[in-house]
Parts: sequence; structure tokens; C-alpha cells
Amino acid sequence: MSQAAIRKESVGNYEIADKKYLKHRSILVVDDEHGIRNFLTKGLSKYVGLIESAEDIDRAEELRQRCHFDLIIADIKLPGKSGVEWVQELRDVGRNTCVIFITAHAHLDVAIDAIRAGAADFIIKPFRIDQILTAIDRCIERLEMKRENFVLRRQVDKIYDSSSMIGDCLLMENLDEVIKRVASTPSTILIEGETGTGKELAARSIHDLSGRNGSFVPVNCGAMAAELLESELFGHVKGAFTGAHQGREGLFSYANGGTLFLDEIGEMPVSMQAHLLRALEEKTIRPVGSNQETPVDARIIAASNRNLEQLVNEGEFREDLFFRLNVLNIKIPPLRDRIEDLKILSQHFIDTISASLGIKPTRLSEAELTLLSAHHWPGNVRELKNVIERSLLLNTPASACISGTAQNITTNQVPDPSYLLQDIEKHHILKILEMEKGNKSAAARLLGVSRKTLERKVSAWIKAM
Repeated sequence: MSQAAIRKESVGNYEIADKKYLKHRSILVVDDEHGIRNFLTKGLSKYVGLIESAEDIDRAEELRQRCHFDLIIADIKLPGKSGVEWVQELRDVGRNTCVIFITAHAHLDVAIDAIRAGAADFIIKPFRIDQILTAIDRCIERLEMKRENFVLRRQVDKIYDSSSMIGDCLLMENLDEVIKRVASTPSTILIEGETGTGKELAARSIHDLSGRNGSFVPVNCGAMAAELLESELFGHVKGAFTGAHQGREGLFSYANGGTLFLDEIGEMPVSMQAHLLRALEEKTIRPVGSNQETPVDARIIAASNRNLEQLVNEGEFREDLFFRLNVLNIKIPPLRDRIEDLKILSQHFIDTISASLGIKPTRLSEAELTLLSAHHWPGNVRELKNVIERSLLLNTPASACISGTAQNITTNQVPDPSYLLQDIEKHHILKILEMEKGNKSAAARLLGVSRKTLERKVSAWIKAM
């Protein structure tokens, strides 16, 4: 395993790689045989951070309600209810914990039932501790891959967005010190700042420096209705609402052991704020349609481009939630207040965007920097990035690309202020197609995109006509 250390130690007649990466993991063993529970508890306790055992489903449910477990090792034949039935019930309510089934009955139909229930592995008794450890390795890999894929699907980040926090002015030095100081604390953090200042990047920096082992999970609180946001955050059980054909874990569960970033918290519907407050205070969540509380350990970082204190006074935001979020407060300065960082930011955008476009990077002249510095930058660093990208696409001075003032590719006239980046892209693509006499393959090669991407864009423009 890549996560395991190289050192080896003997377990019986077998050598097992040191499982230091399991020290922050928790395991629940469910088996009605005392000898099996004792064997697994003693054999695994030196590797994992927490291991609990139960002799039946009722006791296992008591433990599960009290603590989050990364992995369950369960016998298939249990008194009252089989392990397969129990795990299937967990799946129905959105609890997708990794499960290793153990059994003394090596029948094909039993294995099929276990796989259908979502088992990550299936081990026949009697077994050795190294077999269990190998199965745990596979489960943890599967869990980590699932979480990583989930986060990647939700955040399609351009590589040059990370430069939003670049800067060496005094304001940014102070911000960097604050981030380092609060990162290791478990306290809730509220980040305030205008749109485009880099609030999410600050939150990511805090998570990266926090030492937490879980994922960084961002969610835009203003992007969906209250009822959808509740399911998104807390998950739902099978049949909770129309279309809920199976249970699903929420973002709190995916952020367990990590950080949940609640962006644009000021846009969260008031009806949803009470549910969030309860989750923060109790450190438990209740999936939609369920009557059971589930413990979670997610560090909360919230962000807003609106004045939450003013929203409280206007009755649009709960005062108790504001106080609960505002334990530590970080303010991100707008670009106009750190204009001395404009040069280093601009050059970083030029270098990274040029690399992504496959063109040679340029350098801004002092005259250009003077013109850029005179701009108010209402969109902050995000606006600067868009200006630089537009400038590189059009081979036009950056100062001419501010607020839609980029020059037309084919004329020296300044277009209407409503001339957006997508319009410029469309104009550029159509000119390349015209130059290549409609040859889409040749045009795609010049543009640095696939023919399929080019055809999709052209098709969309035709449909919009």
C-alpha cells in the first residue's frame, strides 16, 4: 500500500506493513461469537484509533448512533437480524459505511447477497489477522477514492484560480498570519469579503493547514431551494420524497473528519438556518425522512459577501446562528485596497493561463500596470483573472479588456459594453473556422480543443439562433 510505512513487523508467521495511516480510523466489529470479537479487537487495536465490538444488531446500533465508524466488520449470521439485512437498511437511509462481511458459510448465494448489499469484501472463517488487514486496506482505498471523486465532481477548479491569494503587501501578510494561527483550532470560522476576493481559497488554506484527515467539501448555500439544500447537507432516506429511490449521504457525511465550507451563507433560506444551527450545536445530523441522529465531526467554515450583522438586524438571518458561526472572523481585503499586489497577480495569471492555452507568456509594461492600477476592480481578483484571460485570447492590451472594452478582433472599433467573454470566444472561433474554410478538424487544432468540443459549441450557437 502506498499509504503504509515501509517498516515491517511480525504477526504470527506473517509480516504486515505498519498501518500508521489507520491510527485516525474507527472500526465496529459485530459478531455473536465472543472469541471472534476478542480476536479482532486485540489484533486490530494496535493499528486503528478506535475499535468497538457488539454481539448483535441492537448493540451495534447503539454504538453507531454514538460514534461515527469508518468501517464495519460484521458476521452475516447474527441473532434476530442478519448482517446483510442490517447493512441494506443502512444503505436505505444513506449510511454508506464500508463493510467487510465474515462468515463460516461459504455458499455462493450468501456471497451474492453480501455483494448486493454493498459489501466491500467477503472473508471466510477461520481467517488470519493479515487477511483482515488486507481487506481493510482495500476498504480504506475505496473510501478515500469515493470521497476524492465526489469532491472532484463538485469542484471543477481551474489551476490558475489558486493565485487569488498571492500577494506580498502588508494586508496579505497579516491575513496569512491569521490563517496559520486559526487553522489548527476546531472553532467555527466566518470569512467575510467581497465577491472575487478569494474566500474559498482562504478556507482551503485553513483546511490544508488544519491537519484534519477528511476532505474539504464546498457547498453554495444560495444555489438551491431550502428543501433541496437540506437533503444536500444532511442526506435523505429511501422514500423520503418523490424520486428518493434510495438513501443518500449528505455533504456533512462526506466532510466527516474534514472541513465543510458553507459559501454564501447569507443566502441560506431562513427556514434552513434552524436545521443548520442544531447540527452545529449537537454535532449530529438527521437525514431527511429519518428519525435517527448521526454524529459527525466536520469543521465548519462559512463565508459571505454580505454583512451578516446587518442581515440579522433586518430579520433575514438568525442572530443565534450568526453568533455560532462568528467564533473566529477573517476579513479578506478587496483588490483595490492592496493594489500593490496587482503586478504579481497579473504576471501569475499571464504565466498560468498562457501555459494552459499553449502560448508564449508576455510581460506587462509599466504603462499597462499604471492603467490597470487606476481601475476600481469591483470584481476583485476574479475580475483581474478574466481580464488577463481575455487579453491573452485576443492578443489585446489588458487595459483595453476591462469592463467589456476589448477591441474587436477584425476592427479597431470598441464594441458595445455588453460584449461578454463568451461573445469574444464565439467571434474568435467563427473567424478561425472562416479562415480554415469550414474545416472543423483544422480549426480545432488551431484552437487547441477537440473537434467534438468545437462541434458542441457551434451546435449550441445554431440552436440559440
